Amino acid sequence: MKALVTGATGFIGRELCRQLTLREDTVLPLSCRGEPLADGRATTAVDLRQALPEPSLLSGVDVVYHLAGIAHQRAAPAAYTELNERATLALAAAAEAAGVSCFVFLSSVKAMGAGSGSAPRAEQDAVPPEDPYGRSKWEAECGLRRRFARSAMRVVILRPALVYGPEPKGNLRLLLWAARLGLPGPPIAGGRSMVGVADLAALMSCLPEQVDAGVHSWIVTDGQSYTTAQLYQLLRAALGRPGPGRQAPLWCWRLLARILDGVSRQPAGSSFDKLFATELYCNAALLAATRWRPQQSLATVAGELAGPRGRAG
Repeated sequence: MKALVTGATGFIGRELCRQLTLREDTVLPLSCRGEPLADGRATTAVDLRQALPEPSLLSGVDVVYHLAGIAHQRAAPAAYTELNERATLALAAAAEAAGVSCFVFLSSVKAMGAGSGSAPRAEQDAVPPEDPYGRSKWEAECGLRRRFARSAMRVVILRPALVYGPEPKGNLRLLLWAARLGLPGPPIAGGRSMVGVADLAALMSCLPEQVDAGVHSWIVTDGQSYTTAQLYQLLRAALGRPGPGRQAPLWCWRLLARILDGVSRQPAGSSFDKLFATELYCNAALLAATRWRPQQSLATVAGELAGPRGRAG
């Protein structure tokens, strides 16, 4: 199989390219600036904000994995629209014109908007998002459903929950730092769905063989629910410091989160919500539609996060 991967040098893209290569697929990796992959392989520089891949790159391609987009940095609303929405739809149209048989779009659970209540959300439990990132992903999804509902090209929209892997970032990085210092742990509050990067890449690599015609939208999680307190204890155990440890009251973590908001220039309350809000999702539809099953949980990869390669990036 011949696969074109946008965003190939990103956190998820690197793992996807690695797994596709192990499957002996032909991989055409694209990145914004042409940086090499971890194994030194070159990537083709294509800035999707400026231009689509040359038609020759799409010639003979069986599947396009579209991972490129603006996610974790702050950007102007127009920038999210330009890359996450418009470039996605333009690339899908170019893929269809080139005869690509399957187009996989990496969206996000943030495309489902804000939830209410503590029950896990299914695919249909979505409202239009208010933030620019989530809205751009949602608009891209809507555009794909409208444009390709009757196309010969199969379209798969994946909404992964928070993705974990061997290079923790964001709040996982904060918790790893706290666990290493032996700081008092967080109290039990909230709950969050997550998915391992290796599992997500394994799902993407097998999709072209398992999906029928049409446009499909699926939530991707590892089926677990994690509190911040559980994450903290898993990281402590991986560092060789098991045990309950001390626990700081919620107001201490609220103060720390407020400081983090100021340092990272995030809206007030952002860090606290990411740590202690309830954000649960259901992967039942994906499990019913495919043969994919998650093989990882945070407990099985905590050692990779905490070990020498689990550096805080």
